[in-house]
Amino acid sequence: MTGAEQLFVDVERLAARLDALAEIGPLEPGGSSRLAFTELDGAGRDLVVTWMRDLGLEITIDGIGNVIATRQGRTEGPPVMTGSHIDTVRTGGRFDGCLGVLAGLEVIETLMDADITTDRPMAVGFFSNEEGARFPPDMMGSLVYVGGMPLEEALDTVGIDGTKVRDELDSIGYLGSSPIPGLSPHAFVELHIEQGPVLEEGGVTIGAVESVQGISWTEIEIVGQSNHAGTTPMRLRHDAGYAAAAVSTFIRGLADEMSGDQVATCGAMTLHPNLVNVIAANATITVDLRNTDDELLQEAEARLARFLEKLASSEGVDVTTRTLARFEPVVFDQTVVGLVEANARALGHSVVRMPSGAGHDAQMMARVAPTGMVFVPSIDGISHNPEERTDLADLRAGANVLLRTLVQLATN
Repeated sequence: MTGAEQLFVDVERLAARLDALAEIGPLEPGGSSRLAFTELDGAGRDLVVTWMRDLGLEITIDGIGNVIATRQGRTEGPPVMTGSHIDTVRTGGRFDGCLGVLAGLEVIETLMDADITTDRPMAVGFFSNEEGARFPPDMMGSLVYVGGMPLEEALDTVGIDGTKVRDELDSIGYLGSSPIPGLSPHAFVELHIEQGPVLEEGGVTIGAVESVQGISWTEIEIVGQSNHAGTTPMRLRHDAGYAAAAVSTFIRGLADEMSGDQVATCGAMTLHPNLVNVIAANATITVDLRNTDDELLQEAEARLARFLEKLASSEGVDVTTRTLARFEPVVFDQTVVGLVEANARALGHSVVRMPSGAGHDAQMMARVAPTGMVFVPSIDGISHNPEERTDLADLRAGANVLLRTLVQLATN
């Protein structure tokens, strides 16, 4: 690896950048809130772009606000790319997404400090609106980058607060002009916290991610009849609140019955008029179904659809659905997965091949380039929570595995 096998990242420098970024939109006891395309997201972007410029990298910003910073190699051609996202959910932690971006910067700075230039160019980027918490779907930026969603459709998306992507992106100064779809990299590797308990439970340091679960997001609107909570007999009710609760209970039972990798979540529920003594007239809920097997995911979707039909009939309510996002399971490139596993072992770390239960930008990049992911443990399996934590030693281990893997992929 032209001397790079003797290199190790400066984890204190990486941690300092993670801490600095977390101070934009800070939450106690150490998390962050930077919803996509808000002023806080813009401030976070400005900070990371400043670090990219400080390293003398060539920066491009495309029409959906994806930022890619490139260090040239000894030869021309597509870069080996790494990165992730810096937007968060409303109650986010400091590592989700940010680790992958800032570890990529750390890898490049480590190479620069050692005066090592890779054969192929090397790039680090952050993709817009990975979380989808304000504007559906999640992984919007990387999906647009690879041509999976038309740019104009993405820019016209209306968020949960009634705003439009185009206007918000322009307001923070990141409505760029670089071409979409973007340049397909030679390979893509993303470092990420696991966001689950598997690695910590097994006492394993590195996850070599082989695949990503398929994701199905559905918004369900239920229209019943508002009425008095005390005078309306149970048999004469058209209770949207009860129907919403029945959906939540059904999908939990569905996941338990299907077992395996099937998971199901009712993550949002709103009732109207939302009063203690009034039967709910309207309910809007979301259902998140995931599975590593697309046939089983389709089975879960079909069973939910049949349940909704029966529920509408039995309760005398109107039920309509809207698909918010639908992504098939993704299998990563076995060569890249093998490099991650081999480099973890070479560095003396325990490693296991595993699927990802969460969606990531890497699953979109896998459409256009050989792709893999590196997982490091999440303490107590907690993520999307200000309590999100990963030990410094695990941050170091993951970043060093990323360093070796990227250099090998960038070597002719």
